[in-house]
Amino acid sequence: MSTPLAGITVLDFGQIFQGPYATFLMAKAGANVIKIEPPGGEPLRRRIIASGGETTLPMAMLNANKRAVTLNLKSQQGKDLLKQMVAKADVLLENFSPGTMDGLGVGYAVLKQANPRLVYATGTGFGITGPDRDNLAMDFTIQAASGIMSITGAPDGPPMKAGPTLVDFMGGIHLYGAVMTALLHRETTGQGQLVEVAMQETVYSSLASSYDYYFRTGKEPPRAGNRQAGLASAPYNAFQTRDGWVAIHVVTEGHWQNLLRAMGREDLLDDARFSTNPARTENMAATEALVTAWTIGLTKSEVAAAAKRYKIPAAPVRTAVEVMNDPHMHERGMLQRIEHPALGPIVVPNSPLRLHGADPVDPVPSPALGQHNQQVYGEWLGLGEAGVEALRRAGAI
Repeated sequence: MSTPLAGITVLDFGQIFQGPYATFLMAKAGANVIKIEPPGGEPLRRRIIASGGETTLPMAMLNANKRAVTLNLKSQQGKDLLKQMVAKADVLLENFSPGTMDGLGVGYAVLKQANPRLVYATGTGFGITGPDRDNLAMDFTIQAASGIMSITGAPDGPPMKAGPTLVDFMGGIHLYGAVMTALLHRETTGQGQLVEVAMQETVYSSLASSYDYYFRTGKEPPRAGNRQAGLASAPYNAFQTRDGWVAIHVVTEGHWQNLLRAMGREDLLDDARFSTNPARTENMAATEALVTAWTIGLTKSEVAAAAKRYKIPAAPVRTAVEVMNDPHMHERGMLQRIEHPALGPIVVPNSPLRLHGADPVDPVPSPALGQHNQQVYGEWLGLGEAGVEALRRAGAI
């Protein structure tokens, strides 16, 4: 196959969402990704096993197209086995707490001796240096510490987290980018390197509108509900319809004029209260009332059809189930229906990275715990069946 990462071997110690998403992108670009877990499984898998299940949809989504092995890094044989794998690998990725691998005696300083070309990627909450280094970090707590929660929610309500696990996936995307950058650097220098991504740092720039609000006003950025975070654009909100809600975001004056035409309110084209974005933001409540008077009498699909016809940035507020069955993403191959050995028929995502000219990587269901121990240790490392059995009896895998 002609895939961008063909020939690249990745040792994947990723857990939960952040690390596994980065390596999922690599697997979908053709890399040979080996998911390495302790004998009891990574934390997400352990939760599944404890509840009596085999796997879950998130586990299946993020670990497709990978091979899975078990490895006990608390045993000397396990450490030696890792060094043998590192000698043949290109990338090692983990998102443990800072210093975890160093504490086990297999941090970057040790592993680069086994392979100077190794790209070692670590994803943490706050980084591997600095006073907050050892603060415990989860998506929810990073949303709090990064400022996301302070600007999310209704103006008169409490701070809220974003609905999706935003920070974990932002961290995963940046980890992928860091690894790709380091591999490019290796092409020119022949040397691997340590790369790190702190989740808190990956989301800082996403608050740009809120920082702009402070810069312009000198005030703490407020919670704006569905309005634009910096309160610098109108209309920008979710508007009620007969059967739900639609999101409308007017960016240019041309958009506003088109919206007036769609609403049948050409009489307001020259109205000074609405003729410019600064005027509309000064009269935000009146602007929103005007739009609501139109949307409330229509269905979501009718508003969306009008928006498409008049070229207005708008979209119906869809449920997760509606998106899972989105004909557009299924037509493009972003979403695929597969038969999973543990879950049955499911919908899984493809990589959103479209590399035209590269062969597509067909979906392979996520592996069971240690499913490929024999394939990786016995065949790839050449230990044979007897060697793998000896490792199992010794508790190294």
